[in-house]
Amino acid sequence: MSNLFRSQEELAREAIKHALKALKKRHLLEEGAHAPAYIALSRPIISQGSEWKEKAENLEVELQQCYKAQSRLSEQLVVEVAESRALKASLQEKETAIAELEKELTQTRNECSQLQTDLEEKIRALELLMIEHQELRAQLEQVTIKAKNAEAENKMLVDRWMLQKMQDAERLNEANALYEDMIERLRASGLEKLAREQVDGVVRRSEEGAEFFAESTVPSVCKHRINAHEGGCASILFKYSSGKLISGGQDRSIKMWDTSTGSLIQNLSGCLGSVIDLAITHDNRSIIAASSSNNLFVWDVNSGRVRHTLTGHKDKVCAVDVSKVSSRHVVSAAYDRTIKVWDLQKGYCTNTIVFHSNCNALCFSTDGLTICSGHVDGNLRLWDVRTAKLLSEVAAHSLPITSISLSRNGNVVLTSGRDNLHNLFDIRSLEVCGTFRATGNRVASNWSRSCISPDDNHIAAGSADGSVYIWSISKADIVSTLKEHTAPVLSCTWSGLGKPLASADKNGVVCTWT
Repeated sequence: MSNLFRSQEELAREAIKHALKALKKRHLLEEGAHAPAYIALSRPIISQGSEWKEKAENLEVELQQCYKAQSRLSEQLVVEVAESRALKASLQEKETAIAELEKELTQTRNECSQLQTDLEEKIRALELLMIEHQELRAQLEQVTIKAKNAEAENKMLVDRWMLQKMQDAERLNEANALYEDMIERLRASGLEKLAREQVDGVVRRSEEGAEFFAESTVPSVCKHRINAHEGGCASILFKYSSGKLISGGQDRSIKMWDTSTGSLIQNLSGCLGSVIDLAITHDNRSIIAASSSNNLFVWDVNSGRVRHTLTGHKDKVCAVDVSKVSSRHVVSAAYDRTIKVWDLQKGYCTNTIVFHSNCNALCFSTDGLTICSGHVDGNLRLWDVRTAKLLSEVAAHSLPITSISLSRNGNVVLTSGRDNLHNLFDIRSLEVCGTFRATGNRVASNWSRSCISPDDNHIAAGSADGSVYIWSISKADIVSTLKEHTAPVLSCTWSGLGKPLASADKNGVVCTWT
């Protein structure tokens, strides 16, 4: 490009020089041509004077025209020189732009080579990952095969275990039959009291706080109607081998009542939230309250003071129970998806079970080694207290479980659910022993508590319409419907003495029935 512009400029200069030379030559020729005329004019020829004068004037006119042409050529030359300079400046600018573009091209080529190098490295890394993926896939296939084999073996073991459980259940049924036969013989011989102190062949007369029970009567009359709490009463229970009733309400108080007179005996304060559930140790010395303040509170019954505040849950505590073997161990459940085991002597948590479904109700087994829990997903689960491992589970209800109650002999557990069903399960095999329902019976809340009578013959459950329904377990039919409450009944409990039955509603009213 630059060579082209240089050649054009040189051609322009050559053309200008050639034009100037042509003008000078023409001027010289014209001067040579005019010289004879001047000589002739100098001659004194008067006759030819006018002719030569006319020629001289013509020549002067031509000379002026030549000068004008020369001037025009000079102007044209100036314009062409200016254009040549402008073209030269434009050429320099374009050369600068070309240099910058060449520099950018070099940088782009360097970046491209670097990117190509990176791409090659990534391709090599991808190949390594593909190889590792293939190896992991092969390992996964091997593990899957092992898992399938283990599952098959586990199924076989479960089948064998279930068969063994069935055999154990048969043996237990035989033992129960022998036990009942022995009870009849003891009654005939006047040793009924000793038989009542036996639980599955274990005599507990020497155990402090051992529970005494009598045959339950089907209540039909409201003996006392007590305005116990403001804002509702969610939990009630009787002291062991006593007619004294303990109630907890939304007013954050725990009260003890004499059911024979309906009078208040004791008022325990110090709870920082609504009382959702209650438990009492078997020696009747400590009362434990599950609270909406995320804590558990333990009172000494004799002094009426808070002995422990058990902290560790992250949401409201909705269920609590005390071991039936030792008054030392407590289990609780909260809406933080945990179940915690506590040591009352030490005052802190000793074990925690974490599960994806919140637990609404729970209880200890009679041997204190198993926890029965009812969950929001409707399943009944059994846990090992020492290892916190899930032992077994069953789909007990189609909606959340609201209550769990253990029979006196510990072989049967009662569950109630928001599906308005009350089911009895054999705790050894988790098989359904009975299902109880009523047309008007509707479970009022996620923590509506039902109960089994002390002689394991009846079931009592409250309803959202304010009624208390009582079923006969043997007949699987309603034997009584109690109507006194004007609000949904949240809790029912039976005295270990066989009577009375107590119920509490959403308005804080407690009724005792005989």
